Amino acid sequence: MSEPLPALSLVAVPGRRRLTVELAREIERRGFAGIFTPSLFGTLSLSEALAWTTERIVFGPSIAPIYARTVLDFAQSAAFLHEVSGGRFRLGIGVAHAPSHRRMGVVPGRPLHDIRAFVTGLRAVEGLGPLPPVIIAALRRKMVALAGEIGDGVVFANAVRDHMASSLGALSAARRNDPGFFVGAMIPTCIAADLDAARAVNRRSLTAYAMMPNYRNYWKEAGFEADMTAVERALAEDRAADVPGCLTDRWLDQVSLAGPAERVKEGLAAWRAAGVRTPIVVPSSAAGNQMRAIEEMFAAFAG
Repeated sequence: MSEPLPALSLVAVPGRRRLTVELAREIERRGFAGIFTPSLFGTLSLSEALAWTTERIVFGPSIAPIYARTVLDFAQSAAFLHEVSGGRFRLGIGVAHAPSHRRMGVVPGRPLHDIRAFVTGLRAVEGLGPLPPVIIAALRRKMVALAGEIGDGVVFANAVRDHMASSLGALSAARRNDPGFFVGAMIPTCIAADLDAARAVNRRSLTAYAMMPNYRNYWKEAGFEADMTAVERALAEDRAADVPGCLTDRWLDQVSLAGPAERVKEGLAAWRAAGVRTPIVVPSSAAGNQMRAIEEMFAAFAG
């Protein structure tokens, strides 16, 4: 029996928003497991468009930063999208990271406290009708445990595949064994015949994350202390241009998928074996933009 198709990450880039929404119909037609959107260019706006233009596919933000709107505004949008989509909407939330906090002009509090307060407040709003499942973005074990306690699922981004068993070990046995509990992972992916060229694309995509202390701390915990120490040394010595060179292929192959289609498919199977029920491919291309990357995904998973 062939492996099920992964979910896809989709971004409504300015100038291509209508084309992106039309592309979602084709993603649904081809049988991909879902459409999940990062916190770029209006993730909830894209979700509303998907509610109207698709019919069967599950969709939603992989992470909507909780500081971006009031809890009431989130609740109103979430209840609306849940209703009009026939229950296909998933509300992925998280505290996001320092660059997004600066863009939003907010000062975050303590992540665990803020997520708990947000979910409690969201579910306390009355008079809106049912709310969708709440998926909590996490990296480290305490947030994973909180997702298991108060959420309907957990989603990772740029996680380490071989560390996933440890991460998911923070969930109760009931959650780990509950097929209705969402376990997803956003995985940077580049399909190309040239493995080195595909890795180079993912390395560029991930360099910005290597600049962030919260990701480096997680990757150290996950077995890549030498790589992250090298990154920190480069940053301390004002050698930011050297950071990509600190990101080894061994690390890259644990947090992303690259190379020919069959190699990527084998990687997806390994992610599922590690406990990720819904791998979410974040497509990039060595030969073009997001649209080209999606075309490469279609070709890889055709038939």
